[in-house]
Amino acid sequence: MSVHTETILVAPPAGWAGFQQTWRADLVSGLLVFLIVLPLSLGIAIASGFPPMAGLMTAVIGGVLITFFSDAQLTIKGPAVGLIAIMAGAVDTLGQGHLLTGYRYALAVIVVAGLVQVAFSLVKAGQFGDFFPASAVHGMLAAIGIRIMAKQIPVLLGASPGSQSPFDLVLNLPRFLADMNPEVAIIGVVSLAILIGVPLLNNRYARLMPAPMLVILVAVPLGFYFDLAHAHKYLFLDHHEYTLGPEFLITLPDRITEGLVFPDFGKLGDFATWKYVFMLALVGSLESLLTVKAIDALDPYQRKSRLSKDLFAIGLGNALCGLVGALPMISEVVRSSANLHSGARTRWANFFHGAFLLLFVAFLPRLIHQIPLAALAALLIYTGYRLASPRAFAKAYQVGPEQLAIYCTTVIVTLATDLLVGIGAGILVKILIHLTSGASLRSLFWSSVLVDVSQPDTVHIKVQRAAVFSNYLWFKKRLDAIPSGKRVLLDFSQTRVVDHTFMEHLHRFEADYTFKGGRVEVVGMDDHQPVSDHPTATRRKKTNTADPLTTP
Repeated sequence: MSVHTETILVAPPAGWAGFQQTWRADLVSGLLVFLIVLPLSLGIAIASGFPPMAGLMTAVIGGVLITFFSDAQLTIKGPAVGLIAIMAGAVDTLGQGHLLTGYRYALAVIVVAGLVQVAFSLVKAGQFGDFFPASAVHGMLAAIGIRIMAKQIPVLLGASPGSQSPFDLVLNLPRFLADMNPEVAIIGVVSLAILIGVPLLNNRYARLMPAPMLVILVAVPLGFYFDLAHAHKYLFLDHHEYTLGPEFLITLPDRITEGLVFPDFGKLGDFATWKYVFMLALVGSLESLLTVKAIDALDPYQRKSRLSKDLFAIGLGNALCGLVGALPMISEVVRSSANLHSGARTRWANFFHGAFLLLFVAFLPRLIHQIPLAALAALLIYTGYRLASPRAFAKAYQVGPEQLAIYCTTVIVTLATDLLVGIGAGILVKILIHLTSGASLRSLFWSSVLVDVSQPDTVHIKVQRAAVFSNYLWFKKRLDAIPSGKRVLLDFSQTRVVDHTFMEHLHRFEADYTFKGGRVEVVGMDDHQPVSDHPTATRRKKTNTADPLTTP
């Protein structure tokens, strides 16, 4: 495939010269992202067991400060839905029922996890984002989405949640419907209807305002109409009495400095603390790395971020957040995608979104206090559904039945235990599938690759035995060493299996290398049978084909 150089855009220069070129586009994009981030940051904080101000502080730090340490140009740094389960678990477990105590212990977890991420970056651990199988990662995110939906449904309905287990919350849905507070439920359901309905409207004017901000613009007047700011009782349909009051609204201090809370390191010697440290460091790093890679692939200037440097920025940001009472941050994919599609050009868009939040919190904190919690619950339920929609399960099956098995295993085990055990279970299932497909245990963790450069301008790479997620990092070292502008011949004729994760990386390498003026040819897969029609489906050696690889 040839690349026409005239279609390649020239990236803006770094520093002040680039700012002068792009500040208008970045300012507009930062404003639009701010409108999305404001309600989401509040909702994520509350769902994590943190004060609402903690989410806003994270977004401010991620935008105003961490922008200057990050290497990714288009990602938005801030609190993440994917970390809610970890932080809520840390608050509950470490605090043993005492919310403020657990919150301060959880802040210590964030500080230490941030330092662990900095250590990861110093040993160039950013590359390990390529290790984890895609279906296990997506299954972990789906489990997080299910947890969020289960915990936010009673908040949306104004009912008492009772049990905190995701399975119990789902089973108690009929009780939540029977015990709902009608006026609170009206706010929640209307908010959810806006989030679902606005993207379906085929009208550009209806999409001028981001749906999350439109939810706030509708929910706040409804809160005034139902008089949520004052404790009172009301009759619904003249036969049942309900109670309303400020507890259904966000509680926020009048000044941002009043939201400063400092960590308590008193439980650093406990196993539970270190469990959450490594869960946060691993999951936060993984989500950030995957987001940076996904946004880089869509960058119109085709810029490639230095993953380890961006991981350093995230770790530094988390250490700062934990020290002042804020949530942990990641490079967040939904906001980063919105930033990209809003016309952002450089990392100044991330700075502007944080600056707008800072100005809003500094001068208009009382407006935030008027936001109903049910509206934020709707935002989180909608976000959780996007992570765990039936379409996500169907997509895993389209790639291959074994991917659905890995996906579902990760979801179920994560819901029953925690994120680390869940993703570990997904990885274990994938390894067992490869072993039953004829791959040897040694080949799963060691890539056998022969590189031939005897032909001018051609690099012939012959992969042997297995090309799978767990040995891709070894293979990637060979790919990274190839000079640009060559003809790269990738030969898989002597492999027993080429898995889905490896195929995804292969397609990405082919696109990147071709863009730089080279040529990639993949050969030797004629004797492999794909498990589905998907272009990145796992491929296995046909059983009726002579296999010269008789040694493990």
